Amino acid sequence: MSSASSSVRRIAATVLAAGAVVGAAALPAAAHDGHHQRPRVEISRVQADSPGRDDHSNRSLNNEWVEITNTTRDAINLRGWTLRDDDGNRYRFDSVRIAGRATIRIHTGNGRDTRTDLFQDRREYVWGNRADTATLRDDRGRTVDTESWGRRHH
Repeated sequence: MSSASSSVRRIAATVLAAGAVVGAAALPAAAHDGHHQRPRVEISRVQADSPGRDDHSNRSLNNEWVEITNTTRDAINLRGWTLRDDDGNRYRFDSVRIAGRATIRIHTGNGRDTRTDLFQDRREYVWGNRADTATLRDDRGRTVDTESWGRRHH
């Protein structure tokens, strides 16, 4: 009887030890995922080549745009974030909140900012028709997302 109960105790101790190892291994992963989770904002679409002739009209400039989508359920404040091209042209977001699961379009030309459309108020095209990279950075300068098209020859 004592050998049976010691076997049961050994099996129970082994099961408990295995459970502790599995629990300890899972805990840091779960804590890490929840602790360092950042808002997910991405460049969802780019229209670099304005349809029609590039005549530098405000209409043509505003038909060149980048769309940014908030893929989370929560609104995110983009204050201090930047959108930049390969040539160093930079657009800095003021106090702009993007609603959860929403998309905003950043136009190159002049216009009146709304909840869904922002304007860089430029008189020149920003995005290269054949090749460029749009880079979105947060308020700490960390790259959040990039979108490239074509091939640059440096």
